[in-house]
Amino acid sequence: MTDITNIYKKYQAQTFPSPSLLHVKSASGSYIKDYDDKEYLDFVAGVSACSIGHCNKQVTTAVKNQINKYSHVMVYGEYIQDPQYKLAKLLADNLPESLSTSYFTNSGAEAIEGAIKLAKRINKRSEIIYCKDSYHGSTHGALSVMGNEEYKSNYRPLIPDCKQIIYNKLESLEKITDKTSAVIVETIQGASGFIEASQDFLNQLKKKCIVNNVLIIFDEIQTCFGRTGKLFGFEHTKIVPDILCIAKGMGGGYPIGAFISSWENMNKLTHNPKLGHITTFGGHPIGCTASYATLNYILNNNIIDSINEKEELFRKLLVHKKIKSISGKGLMLSLDLHDSIETIRVVESCMKDGLLLFYFLFNDSSVRITPPLTITNKEIEKGCKILLKNLD
Repeated sequence: MTDITNIYKKYQAQTFPSPSLLHVKSASGSYIKDYDDKEYLDFVAGVSACSIGHCNKQVTTAVKNQINKYSHVMVYGEYIQDPQYKLAKLLADNLPESLSTSYFTNSGAEAIEGAIKLAKRINKRSEIIYCKDSYHGSTHGALSVMGNEEYKSNYRPLIPDCKQIIYNKLESLEKITDKTSAVIVETIQGASGFIEASQDFLNQLKKKCIVNNVLIIFDEIQTCFGRTGKLFGFEHTKIVPDILCIAKGMGGGYPIGAFISSWENMNKLTHNPKLGHITTFGGHPIGCTASYATLNYILNNNIIDSINEKEELFRKLLVHKKIKSISGKGLMLSLDLHDSIETIRVVESCMKDGLLLFYFLFNDSSVRITPPLTITNKEIEKGCKILLKNLD
């Protein structure tokens, strides 16, 4: 074990008993390079965060220009800052009219926390309903609506009045009543193997929420900014949420999140009490600059138009007796191997061969594939060849 590894393990808080320990020297496009100058084709993209590749020139240039102007100047919402209002307007231009006003945060978990508060502020109810096997972050409120008890049990008591339903099970929707403030749901579950919400489930969810005056919160932290072949995942459905949470890929590799609703809803955070939701670094000008550049790059370079073709190429190439099924949509794919030991072996052996893959939090028998949206067909073919070799 090197001195650097010892320092890393001793002084930097760890979250996993056996991290991969790849020592990153640089990253560009679809590749990460270590200090031995070995290149790794990246099929993970920082868990869907590096949406348009590592060190995208348009994003990097915009960030450098902004750094030379100013960085943090004041807590969120006090001063007019160009990166913030420009990003808010561009988002509104590409969302339904009922999702016109954005509150920028530092992360996806913070967006969830803000959305839960906003829902309670809107209808003065406390009950939040969430789905089994859902993942919305690790902060206390987000943990309260996580659908996995193993990750929650050692941190109780959590926030009260949170109830679980079963994803895609229509009978579960009976738990939604006039006591419910909001239902929080992922259009594709990010931690359990990229399971899609059925249209029937979402339709019935919408009906129950309308009848009981309940808000729908869509967690699109992983599915936003083109990941599924649409700019936002809910565009595959006919359901528009009351509150939308986004993060990860919206920053193009920089930290940022947002919860978005109507102006009328968001304005409730200005009174009773005033400063109803506060953040110091949320909406940081660097993060907003990166996000604005990322969204413009996606919109102006026909990135989304290519996603379905790339998904089809992955599905065409990844045919193997050990791959039992492929779930997910767009460049958000899960290979189910039905074998947790084999999953670990494949991920580790592919890394040795220069291909980065990753795991799921609640599903130990599947392999995650979430490359940059800018990955080329040639790179897809190269990576799939390595993967199939190691499956053999």
